[in-house]
Amino acid sequence: MSISEIYKIFILSTGISIDSRSILKNNLFFSLKGPNFNGNKFAVEALEKGAIYSIIDEHSEKTKNNDKIIFVNDVLKFLQELANHHRKNIKTKIIALTGSNGKTTTKELIKVVLEKKFKTIATEGNLNNLIGVPLTILNIRKDTEIGIIEMGANHIGEIKNLCKIAMPNWGYITNFGKAHLEGFKNLEGVIKGKSELYHYLIENKGDVLINSNDKIQIDQSKKCKKKSFGSINNSDFLFEPISTENQKISIKSNNYIFSSSIYGKYNFNNICAAIAFGKIFNVPDVLIQKSISSFKPKNNRSEIIKRKNTTIILDAYNANPSSMNLALEAFKENIITKNSCVILGDMLELGKYSKKEHQKIISKCLKIKIENILLVGKLFVKSKLKNNSNILYYQNVDELIHYFKINKIKFDKILVKGSRKINLEKIVDYL
Repeated sequence: MSISEIYKIFILSTGISIDSRSILKNNLFFSLKGPNFNGNKFAVEALEKGAIYSIIDEHSEKTKNNDKIIFVNDVLKFLQELANHHRKNIKTKIIALTGSNGKTTTKELIKVVLEKKFKTIATEGNLNNLIGVPLTILNIRKDTEIGIIEMGANHIGEIKNLCKIAMPNWGYITNFGKAHLEGFKNLEGVIKGKSELYHYLIENKGDVLINSNDKIQIDQSKKCKKKSFGSINNSDFLFEPISTENQKISIKSNNYIFSSSIYGKYNFNNICAAIAFGKIFNVPDVLIQKSISSFKPKNNRSEIIKRKNTTIILDAYNANPSSMNLALEAFKENIITKNSCVILGDMLELGKYSKKEHQKIISKCLKIKIENILLVGKLFVKSKLKNNSNILYYQNVDELIHYFKINKIKFDKILVKGSRKINLEKIVDYL
């Protein structure tokens, strides 16, 4: 069966499913495989639950001679090919986002701005890899005007492949930092890998948005057709910071003031990028203002949780050395008291740099004179510094929960930040 024939089936379906447990009637089921699962085993079950067809790359006795089974050489590769085929059949403008920090927050900010004027779709959560991006593309309806696609990567070549699938018209790189060093090897590798977005847009006559205050972005985008934002006078969109307090960011542009209650001045550029895209797509300033002022982060990203005598800054969706340093700087400026506390979780995928980078973060905590430092994860434990009585180490979050159950300690301000797999959000109920 050709891709054109399968595309017709997709158009008649109620959408794509990759999980037989949540099949909807007339879904098209893709039998993806992973280290710990094999979707081919559930292809027939998916049909029994209402799937219109199941796509497999491994036959079994149950799938042979079943006219609702479509066999392909590689299910994941075919998912990507089908997404690209769909992309070629829609007129939606695609904005691609990547970067070391702030991708998801920036994506959500851009979405709330653009949906004031356009029928808009954006990557759900952080489905930003070689599975998530095709799923997002296939979720775009023909009447969707703008799609905002988040692209994540942990090695060279990944952004290039995602661009081939999504075929973006616009691109924005939030920043280049120390993230996924295990795969990228070093910061130069990060820059090379993320800049694949620029190269795609150069080759395909697309446009980029850059932060004119970021030297790396300027250097890497020299050959790009671009718009810029920043505080530098020759920026296309000149933004003047009026206030960058940690719980209020105000930005002036053309006599308009855009204010946000999102936590952390590290979100300043994320907000600026959203305003800039609003201006690029001619969203009225008054609507941009409303979108920015009403935006509230979620999913453990820069969330402020107020308790009776405690303020918790929950930023536990992900962490790398760059974002951890920014979070600590913001916390320091938030008036640290003797009763303030940081709860930090391991930073993953740092490879040979892991011990050194974890020790740098510990030293940073001591330098800014945080009195109560609770570090969670095997990597922090391995990176332990000697003779620091105000630092406590825990192998995992459950050990820390046990500590709080026994010791009824109350802190006034708490920063919670760590990599997703450490599950630090579990501690919030015990603070």
